[in-house]
Amino acid sequence: MSDNGPLLLYAPPREQVPVTQVKGVSSKQAALLADSRFGIRTVQDLVQHYPRRHLDFSETKAIREVGVGDEVTIIGAVRKVQAPPPQRRKAPLKVILSDGTSSLTLVFFNQPWRARQLPVGTRIAAKGKITSFRGLRQMNAPMVDVISEANEVVKIVPQYPATADISTVWLRRIIRAALDEYRPVADPLPPEVRRRHRLMGRTEALSGYHFPGQMTERDEARRRLVFDELFTLQTGLAFHKRRLERQEVGIAHQVNRDLAKPFLDSLPFRLTDAQRRAVAEIEQDLAKALPMHRLLQGEVGSGKTVLALYAALVAAQGGYQAAILAPTEVLAGQHFLTIASLLAPLSGTGDGQASGPGQLDLFGASGGPGVVLLTGSLPAARRRTALARIADGSAGIVVGTHALLEEGVSFHNLGLAVIDEQHRFGVHQRMVLRDKRAQDGVTPDVLIMTATPIPRTLALTIYGDLDVSTLNELPKGRRPVTTRVLDEDGRAEAYDLVRSEVAAGRQAYVITPLVSESDKLEVKSAVAEAERLATKVFPDLRVDLLHGQMRPAAKESVMQRFRSGEVDVLISTTVVEVGVDVPNATVMLIEDADRFGLSQLHQLRGRIGRGGYPSTCLLLSGVMEQPEEERKKARARLEAVAATNDGFELAEEDLKIRGSGTIMDERQAGYSDLKLTNLLRDKEILGQARAEAFKLIDIDPDLRANPQVRLEMEGRFADRLEWLFQS
Repeated sequence: MSDNGPLLLYAPPREQVPVTQVKGVSSKQAALLADSRFGIRTVQDLVQHYPRRHLDFSETKAIREVGVGDEVTIIGAVRKVQAPPPQRRKAPLKVILSDGTSSLTLVFFNQPWRARQLPVGTRIAAKGKITSFRGLRQMNAPMVDVISEANEVVKIVPQYPATADISTVWLRRIIRAALDEYRPVADPLPPEVRRRHRLMGRTEALSGYHFPGQMTERDEARRRLVFDELFTLQTGLAFHKRRLERQEVGIAHQVNRDLAKPFLDSLPFRLTDAQRRAVAEIEQDLAKALPMHRLLQGEVGSGKTVLALYAALVAAQGGYQAAILAPTEVLAGQHFLTIASLLAPLSGTGDGQASGPGQLDLFGASGGPGVVLLTGSLPAARRRTALARIADGSAGIVVGTHALLEEGVSFHNLGLAVIDEQHRFGVHQRMVLRDKRAQDGVTPDVLIMTATPIPRTLALTIYGDLDVSTLNELPKGRRPVTTRVLDEDGRAEAYDLVRSEVAAGRQAYVITPLVSESDKLEVKSAVAEAERLATKVFPDLRVDLLHGQMRPAAKESVMQRFRSGEVDVLISTTVVEVGVDVPNATVMLIEDADRFGLSQLHQLRGRIGRGGYPSTCLLLSGVMEQPEEERKKARARLEAVAATNDGFELAEEDLKIRGSGTIMDERQAGYSDLKLTNLLRDKEILGQARAEAFKLIDIDPDLRANPQVRLEMEGRFADRLEWLFQS
């Protein structure tokens, strides 16, 4: 054990131990570790640098036993390295491997660096197929793992993620040294929790996962370490959720009043069962004197805006204001238009009464709450008017972008904050909006919306502090979109479909992954593609361009022309991914579809099929020049999108392909450090860890009786302590 006591695994900065404290790590080597892609700076980082796999030598074969055609793993020592002479640089490099029973030639093509990696005496594991050349057995292009530089005899050897400067052999040595020196490791998990779930101690788990005696020991060690990862994370979520419930005073809204219910009755369509369930859940939250913290997730087109508007009207009818925050001006503008349309029957005039551009009075002179749009591109005069109406409370519903967060925006009586496509906003930005609180100091209700379907395991992990409502069905009349995968040979067919739909009075999108030409990626650019389509492919059609680098006014002008039918084909980047509603658009061609994630393709596809007309999404693959294996993988991903219109099913598939790390970054609250957990594989452990974490917080809300659990929770959320502790 270290002089400083047991090592705390998830330590706040003051408890972290520099990696230079480990025997065998110099300051120069520590700098290498810190500057590498692994970012190892502390002993805690080092012992959580887990093996990517374990080599079990009990499954290997002796060289004398193998025959031509066998797929085998051989363990042996390098006896000779035959590098090609300088004049024959393209000749293969050969390594003679011996295991004491016989020898075997390993052949490496275009890998001269192997001579440095595998000097004579290096003990390695080589995996591949045995072939014959001039009567001698050899293994071409084998997978190679360096075991040790000395004749270390171990049954199971961990193989670590490594770099050219940081070898797996050296990592193995210093990780073993760290585990020996810092033994025992602190184990804050309450003993009764360990007993309930039959979990080994943390010290044994770390040693057992890095250096197992048997593979069964490795598996049990992994189960404990995964439980730790999820328990510490869920403890933070439970701590935050229960703290809000204890400390914050909310608004007990009266839901059955003269605005919200008539709005639902006035809708020209019937709510889906999922929408009705969500309405009931939102009503229950709003009626409590506790602030609502709810996530509303639903498919593209599942009707989230209707529910957000209903919640806004509940707030407005009680004299409070509602703010709807959108990530882009295009989406904010779309929300404003949708709200104006939905509220038209309540306005008394049939179409809402405009009191200026970007402003709507629901009841004209009768003094009902108004709707105001506030974005960064508003002209000065309109901005002054909007700010005045927000400040005096005559704007009951405010729709806007990041402009709502600026210091000059003062709400008269903010009672509800709706945050759309929340992953575009950081934790601090959400706090800023929520803290523009009501006059009496109560905390506004918060409704977070996302159109990105989230698998339940991921929702419990990254939104575990929120209550979740899910819209998993589309409104009646919405047709599923037919999706087809095409390669370059199908381009003419795609253009024919666009032309025929336009001839039938419909409109089309062409989506490209880039704004301008890239030297690094041979993918279609919006600017170049718009020029080509307008002049060479559809010279007789009205083609326009939309991308994120355009000025807001120019973007809105293009969208307005597209909505009104003045544009036949809109060439766009993913700026149309969310919120754009043009029911007359029935075909979408996505260029280089392989460049997009499955959920993003699903989001884009949701822009069509919104008007009841048969609609088609064409996924054009751009990997014709890639190796066959890459082409097959890319095709399989696109076929997965074509096979279903269920966004939640695709989200599960996306999670399998991308892993949780990249997706977890979207919440920006310390969640991307799941080092061992696989959220699909570890669903059962997640449920157990979450239940135990919430049970512990309910018994010990401030973790006074569990100080080490609190320390580790603070360490896990070290870069988001403001979020964790601020009410």
